[in-house]
Amino acid sequence: MASRIKNQIIFIALVSIFLRALVPTTPVLAKESENNVIPSMASFIESLKNGDASALRGIYVRGVMAYEIKQQPSGYPGYVSSEANTITQFRMANQFGNIGLLAHNYLAGADFSALKAGDVITLVYGDGHTQNFYVEEVLQYQATSPLSPYSNFIDLNTQEFLTAEGLFNKVYRGDFHVTLQTCIEKDGDLSWGRLFIIAKPISEKYIDAMPQIKIW
Repeated sequence: MASRIKNQIIFIALVSIFLRALVPTTPVLAKESENNVIPSMASFIESLKNGDASALRGIYVRGVMAYEIKQQPSGYPGYVSSEANTITQFRMANQFGNIGLLAHNYLAGADFSALKAGDVITLVYGDGHTQNFYVEEVLQYQATSPLSPYSNFIDLNTQEFLTAEGLFNKVYRGDFHVTLQTCIEKDGDLSWGRLFIIAKPISEKYIDAMPQIKIW
């Protein structure tokens, strides 16, 4: 019992770190240029190859983004890259069999808000193979205490009230999926809320239902 309680405390502590992860710790200069040229899928894949089939190296959405993915350093679950054109893979999501991708909303995360239901997300691995997902949900939450690690959250669509742990479980647990996360800015507050893009693996059923789909 004591071990179980200890593990729960550790989990809640990690969730708290995670929900503060995207709060800027350095002065914000400017958002990335909206005129970034998106390369072709083929050239993007070639630029990321390192021969490692297990390494997630990039994310591509036609007409929206083409960003390199970097890993969190071991032992730093709240780390999010401050480099331009870079997205960070959230290690903790791996424990639940899912893929979490984090970015600041004044950097690569600014493009997350352009995603909508039905869009196709392609993940690129080090050996050049890819995985395709479709955006199933776009979730937006207000943080009741934006800078607090213990903030609760309000669903902007349903007004549902969630604790930090409840929100984490909703967006990072469950059947295999990709979760993109960034902050929502409002009235100059860069960490006013949280945006989550939930994407599920593309199946034959999905392709049959949307024959006009263009992945590349």
